[in-house]
Amino acid sequence: MSLIPFQNIDWSLIAKTEHTGETGTAYWQTLQLEGLRIRKVTYSKNYIADHWCQKGHIVHCLEGELISELETGEKFKLSKGMTYVVSDNASSHRSITTNRVELLIIDGDFLK
Repeated sequence: MSLIPFQNIDWSLIAKTEHTGETGTAYWQTLQLEGLRIRKVTYSKNYIADHWCQKGHIVHCLEGELISELETGEKFKLSKGMTYVVSDNASSHRSITTNRVELLIIDGDFLK
């Protein structure tokens, strides 16, 4: 990972991309740096991810409530103000919502 100079992120200036789930939609605003990705992600009501994710993340819940389901069947609730962390290839997981959720998600080379 390279040196990152100080910078503010004005999320209102970063375009949203749409990602359809098994049900519902995710909207990503992404800042991509070398070896580091920072996203503000909004999941719609009744969102279920369409895949099991193997990537490592640091996920902080800004608004709402998220269920992280592991491929083993375990489920973990993430509420406003809570954070979870997982390394690459450590736990297959997917996101599920009942209502709208807003997250800050950080991932990159440091989670390998």
